[in-house]
Amino acid sequence: MEQNDHNGMEYLTFPALSSLDWLVHCFTTRTGGVSEGIYSKANFSYTRGDDPKHVDENCMRIADALGFGRTLDHFVSAVQTHTANIRKVTEADAGKGFTKEHDYTDIDGLITDVPGIILTTYHADCPPVYFADPIRHAIGLSHSGWKGTVKQISRNTIAEMNRNYGTDPASLICAIGPSICRDCYEVSEDVALQFKDVFEDTENIIFPVKEKTGKYLLDLHHAIQETLINAGVKPENIHVTDICTRCNPDYLFSHRINGFDRGNMAAMLAIKRSF
Repeated sequence: MEQNDHNGMEYLTFPALSSLDWLVHCFTTRTGGVSEGIYSKANFSYTRGDDPKHVDENCMRIADALGFGRTLDHFVSAVQTHTANIRKVTEADAGKGFTKEHDYTDIDGLITDVPGIILTTYHADCPPVYFADPIRHAIGLSHSGWKGTVKQISRNTIAEMNRNYGTDPASLICAIGPSICRDCYEVSEDVALQFKDVFEDTENIIFPVKEKTGKYLLDLHHAIQETLINAGVKPENIHVTDICTRCNPDYLFSHRINGFDRGNMAAMLAIKRSF
């Protein structure tokens, strides 16, 4: 991924997505906002206990970086509960989670073909997955923690894009963003068994911890890649970061490091208002 700076607000982007001139995207960092204390400095979530005015300012700064001016009206956020549920976002959803209350819940993935709407998901160890259809000019964004990954949220996102926009999976450009890496992500045996029940290439997804009976290391990125490929995405169109949230706690929020006393990064994806 590439580092970007807009008036001190630092964010990360994928070159493969940046090369598509009809969309904009980012993954935020802790650098460049106005939040204080445990939320310092760029928290994008209203549900962590941060001052809402600080979150407003952080979001307006990143909106400006993405080319939408300093406004909250274009954002739409998920309501994440580790489901595999997807919502089709329309013009009527603009501002929900920012300037309007949500009228939906249990949504971990968003899709749209409406220019000018910034799809937003929140992260602090769980991977974001970006979907871009350059033929239909449709996009998707999902929060794929271990529960969503087992439930195949990436497959569901693609299926909903196909159903609503006619997306051909073979045309998709996908990217898997920063999250906890395999070497840092220790899970219990019951979690490992769920992955073994669902995935084929478990030798590259689940790794026993020799020093700890009943403990495993989990590679979420590899599991998501398998899901995308099985759903019809070409391997060469899948782009994966090597940035770990837990390995970089001063730059990115990590639930494994900070627990609930922290802010959230945001993944954002939007179709340009004119292209």
